[in-house]
Amino acid sequence: MSAATLPNVTLTDAYRAMTPGSAALADKARAVMPSGLAHDSRHFDPYPPYVQRALGPAKWDVDGNKYVDYFGGHGSLILGHNHPAVMAAVHAALERGTHFGACHEAEVRWAELIVQMVPSAERVRFTASGTEATLMALRLARAYTGRPKLLRFRGHFHGWHDHMTSGYASHFDGTATSGVVDGVADNVLLCDPNDVAGLTRLFNDHKDIAAAILEPTGATYGKMPILPSFLALLRDLTRQAGTVLIYDEVVTGFRVSPGGAQAALGILPDLTTLAKIMAGGLPGGAVAGRADIMEWLDFKATRETGREKVAHQGTFNANPISAAAGIATLEIVASTDVCARANAFGDALRAGMNAVLREERVKWAVHGTYSCLHIYTNPTGDDIVPGQFDSAAFIPAMIAKPRGEALNGPVRTGLLVNGVDMTPSLAAWISATHGETELAITVEAFRATVRALKREGAITASR
Repeated sequence: MSAATLPNVTLTDAYRAMTPGSAALADKARAVMPSGLAHDSRHFDPYPPYVQRALGPAKWDVDGNKYVDYFGGHGSLILGHNHPAVMAAVHAALERGTHFGACHEAEVRWAELIVQMVPSAERVRFTASGTEATLMALRLARAYTGRPKLLRFRGHFHGWHDHMTSGYASHFDGTATSGVVDGVADNVLLCDPNDVAGLTRLFNDHKDIAAAILEPTGATYGKMPILPSFLALLRDLTRQAGTVLIYDEVVTGFRVSPGGAQAALGILPDLTTLAKIMAGGLPGGAVAGRADIMEWLDFKATRETGREKVAHQGTFNANPISAAAGIATLEIVASTDVCARANAFGDALRAGMNAVLREERVKWAVHGTYSCLHIYTNPTGDDIVPGQFDSAAFIPAMIAKPRGEALNGPVRTGLLVNGVDMTPSLAAWISATHGETELAITVEAFRATVRALKREGAITASR
């Protein structure tokens, strides 16, 4: 019997007992880094697990605990950890050198694969991260249109640069967040997802919108889904207005399908931002899209037209090691069924976890699309039927987060104690290496967690 199943041991106590090494490292980290963290989403109370190694769908912490991993390199590891072909490509590249400060053959092959796989990609420009990719796409849109304003959707994440901070997790009125000047925020228009009237009104009232940017499957990979009809309307309105439509496919690119969400949905953007899977688990990003927009980065094209070129540098753009990992990954994605396998596992896992909720009579929902899932702990106490959850209808509640998301921490703690790691927001990024064993472990870990939370009085079963 595990500590998590003992009646007098709380989930937090069980977690502390099994992770003394992580606790010690967290204490050291807090002495040298704000909150002891390198990334906000790794924040976790009482402290996050410190991982030592990983392989396939699993990882092991410094105390030797094994977890089925759904953090997945923040969604970048569709092939799982340490895929042999990717690692072989990386090791071979390391032997040749980490940084040439020069053009190299691998960056050409990498760009060719992106153009071949992404339907809207005619040209590619590499960056070192997804945040840099969205910043570059917005700058290109402003240069191309000569307009100042940007349109984005509440709850959608596009990196941490100044233009995209308001309206993601706070400041839903569009005011500037800490450290951002008002003038930047004033040029960003916010719209609620799937709000047809609001979107139409914004385009009627503002004739100077340079770009509209969104996650095409909805915020946080479908946690707050965008309806296909709304996406089609957005495409029509942007085309009529001469506004550049940008898909942020940093997460969905090469995950929803080999051609990303745009290939699956059949509605194409003008520009696409990419990262994560594109770089095979290493740092890297890119902007891809229409040649006439991308040529604002082109020395010859801008000189011939008398336009001022959009400047772009970046020490680690298309670095040889990331290029090697990206090429190896994209070649596998393009030639095998890894996306379909990960998507199928997502269907099976959502079904299994919702079955647990029905059996335990807990009115939560496990929802999502393709190879991701989200656990909705129903903070508003609505009459939810697990497995029949219309997440689009709950977007306002998800954005408002009434009473916070108080159960997220306890649920993640319970999953960790039972050998499963999801993100602090209770999302799971699925890889093609997750299989029947991981499915069974995860479903039982979820069941044990729900039962432990009942014992602790954190949740009650419905009648």
